[in-house]
Amino acid sequence: MEGGHFLVARRNPGGSQGGKWEFPGGKLEPGETAEQALAREFAEELSIPVAVGRRLFEGSFRNGAKTYRLEAWQTTLLGRDFRLTEHQEIRWVAPDQLRNLDLSDSDRQVAEALLKAVESPSSYR
Repeated sequence: MEGGHFLVARRNPGGSQGGKWEFPGGKLEPGETAEQALAREFAEELSIPVAVGRRLFEGSFRNGAKTYRLEAWQTTLLGRDFRLTEHQEIRWVAPDQLRNLDLSDSDRQVAEALLKAVESPSSYR
């Protein structure tokens, strides 16, 4: 969150989640910590470095027979020269706009948790 806004990215068209909005991030590779994976994903998908702060959310998401662990982390962007490699658009959105986006199913759960935290600032900061 920066200036009261969340950074979201719109997936490229195609596939079951094509065109949906999501928070930047991705899956762990073998031997990575969550913080390392998030920094790598920002570099790969948006071409910017980030400093990863504290974890803001933990949960899980089921897709068919698979269950995925979800985490959201506070990040500080260390650059502004975005180059999109896996997304068609990025956008800073206010909390009230976040609820209206066509988010991917897993990111909807993360968004609701983050919005609750923003509405109760003592749990977010």
